[in-house]
Amino acid sequence: MWEGSDRRKFPRANYPCLVIIRKNHKEPEALLTHTENVGLGGICVILKKNLGLFMPVDLELDLMDTQPHIKCEGKIVWAVKRKETEEKKPSFFDTGIEFVRLSEDDRQRVALVVDRLEKLQSE
Repeated sequence: MWEGSDRRKFPRANYPCLVIIRKNHKEPEALLTHTENVGLGGICVILKKNLGLFMPVDLELDLMDTQPHIKCEGKIVWAVKRKETEEKKPSFFDTGIEFVRLSEDDRQRVALVVDRLEKLQSE
């Protein structure tokens, strides 16, 4: 179980990839954004609105690895409003989404991305 941003259970990699978020599979509106970072436990994204703590969502994640998009369920585990820089710009929220029911194959794909980026950053 995810325990908060200060006690991360899984390593994260800065990897800006495309994410489509729906509040549920019946919701026609999709939010298109990108990741701030990716880990085995979930992702951090920037959203224009706060979806609500513990809100279940459907995720579609493009790892840009020429393989099909990862599709799984997720749960909002934290959201922090960013400081507004200008009055006319909308507020943005850094949002942590925990993966729920991520298949083992998809978990391995995410692990490869995180491992590869950790090695590149340590060199």
